[in-house]
Amino acid sequence: MSKKKDNKKIKDDSVSIESYKNKIVTFLKANKKRLMPLNELETKCRTNKSGYENFAIAFDELRTEGIVTVRKGMKVALCSRMGFHVGEITRLSRTFGFAMTEDGTEYFIPGKCMLGAMPQDKVLISDIVSRSGEPEGEVEDIIQFGSSVLTGKIEYADGGLYLVPDKASKNHMIISKAESIPYNEGDKVLAEIVYRGKRHAEHKVKIVSVFGNSELASSCAMSILCEHGAPDEFPDDVIKEARKISEGGVQEYNFNNRIDLRHLPIFTIDGADSKDLDDAISVEKTEKGYLLGVHIADVSHYVKGNSALDKEALKRGTSIYYANKVIPMLPKELSNGICSLNPDEDRLTLSCFAELSPQGDMLSYKFCKSVIKSRVKGVYSEVNSILEGNESSELKDKYKSVINEIPLINELADVLIAKRKLRHTPEIETTESKLIINANGICTDVQPRERGRAERIIEEFMLTANEAAAKLAKEKKVPFVYRVHEIPPEEKIENLCRTLVKIGVDYPHFTEFKPAHAAQILENARNTDKYEAVNMMVLRSMSKAEYSPEPLGHFGLALDDYAHFTSPIRRYPDLAIHRIITDILAGYDNTWLNKRYSGFAVNAAERSSAAEVRAVTIERDCEDCYKAEYMKQHIGESFTAKISGVTEFGFYAQLPNTVEGLVHIRTLPEGEYDYSEPVSLTEKFSGVSYTLGQTVQVLCAAVNVGDGTIDFVLDNDDE
Repeated sequence: MSKKKDNKKIKDDSVSIESYKNKIVTFLKANKKRLMPLNELETKCRTNKSGYENFAIAFDELRTEGIVTVRKGMKVALCSRMGFHVGEITRLSRTFGFAMTEDGTEYFIPGKCMLGAMPQDKVLISDIVSRSGEPEGEVEDIIQFGSSVLTGKIEYADGGLYLVPDKASKNHMIISKAESIPYNEGDKVLAEIVYRGKRHAEHKVKIVSVFGNSELASSCAMSILCEHGAPDEFPDDVIKEARKISEGGVQEYNFNNRIDLRHLPIFTIDGADSKDLDDAISVEKTEKGYLLGVHIADVSHYVKGNSALDKEALKRGTSIYYANKVIPMLPKELSNGICSLNPDEDRLTLSCFAELSPQGDMLSYKFCKSVIKSRVKGVYSEVNSILEGNESSELKDKYKSVINEIPLINELADVLIAKRKLRHTPEIETTESKLIINANGICTDVQPRERGRAERIIEEFMLTANEAAAKLAKEKKVPFVYRVHEIPPEEKIENLCRTLVKIGVDYPHFTEFKPAHAAQILENARNTDKYEAVNMMVLRSMSKAEYSPEPLGHFGLALDDYAHFTSPIRRYPDLAIHRIITDILAGYDNTWLNKRYSGFAVNAAERSSAAEVRAVTIERDCEDCYKAEYMKQHIGESFTAKISGVTEFGFYAQLPNTVEGLVHIRTLPEGEYDYSEPVSLTEKFSGVSYTLGQTVQVLCAAVNVGDGTIDFVLDNDDE
């Protein structure tokens, strides 16, 4: 029974599609038996011969919605009567898969029960006897196919070339050569399913793109970008707009109704390779304390609402950074050009001035349209050298126009850091990776990214401006896009406390979990061998930060008011609130602002949150591939590592350079292991335990660049 795509085109004066849907459900409910032959159901529902098309559409819609199902012999039943659940396949491995139902229940599905279902397929699931106590099910029917596109590797097996998918089942899939472009063994490719069987091994695919050698991280990164639909080139109309803006330059008439700040010693501080400089700073000592100026590129002046540039920026949501590459939210004519706060060039900005007390309290804040001329392109490492007093004569000369400001920004940062501690912000530690890529695009080294004093200074200043932006919106009661981080889920906090008891770390008693409690837990573990484990557990207990049109506060920063204001070149939410703040400054009243931005704020928050998740996933997956590429050069070598995660199938060990690999339980000394979630694996008879935060010696046993996985085994000396 084929589903019609355009229901409105079907005309049936006798019975509407919706009426047929109601009739079908009514008759099936009244049926004393669970199953009814389809032809009998049709006879009962149909009022005349002309009603077949509407009946067919109604029936297909009910199947897709998971309300009715067709069993063997073309017999129909209500899914609720059969005990079926509607779910979506979320992930697959070679021997099993997982599905998430509409009520949020996750089902484990054995491979033989998958019915060939693929990720994103909408399926009907029945319960089967669970071996673990967790929900376990069988796919009864695939009611709606998900994406037919998948990435993978070409492998030789059984006398021919097959596709081994990356994220789906690892079964070899048959390739339709007649429909495919040329490909070779070892290629990383993009494929499309052209035929679905009842098992994954029966599916057939055609190859539509070849990215290159699957042993190269750069090829695998291209496939990840493609898999997630990350945009490649900008559309022609977007490039045309960007070039027109760039060619127009910054003119004197652009300064109308702006405060001229070009006389101030304003400067930027960024990474050495940064080209999209969207924030600059200034600091003055005042009678009341300090006046902090945070001057942000006025991207909203150039990117107008509903323009081609704006639509593309909203679609992208954020710039994506991986390895030594970037997929920008805005074309380089803007991101690296007219919007970038390059030194010695007039630039249009939106400035935030925050008046701070000697203790760091925000006494007042003010936003204004401005024009600046940055004195110097500061670099984190260079400013750190100046702060440490070991700068070269070349650096002294480069920073001579702002050399007096550097001690002052350091002083104010100390005040703000002390203020952060006073409000009991939990200091959760995270380590980012720095990938060293050579001229051939190969990862030759992985290092922990250093976060020096200058980075902390800029972070504190940006947090202050972000807080002021959120305060402005709440004060004016206008629609806005807030950066929110809600209180951790109760279940996660209960698990955290139970785990802390197991490992002997005290936690404060509370009726409602607050940032101060998280901070106290971290402090209780500090300077002990359990600190790293506790830091990980607290981090994993947190909710995920996202964007919201409601001011829900930021738990991790212990702030009631917070938004993202400081990066409009690379984040759409920042661009969105710049647009709103601009209209506040222009004097538009609340009625107009609410009418214009209520729907916009909701849409921008929702889409920006989704874009951020996509970007983080892409960046993480690409980074894993490059790390695997690096470790491929070190197979067989021994490393000192710390256990960073424990599961029932083994534990993850992290090297000092941030590379992480799995020590599978099957490689551990023989025995029976008890899993104490999420802390340890303990062998029942010997008592040997592998615990979160424990130091272990491991060998790099194998890597898979294609899916970014690294396998470790315990070094023989450590067993």
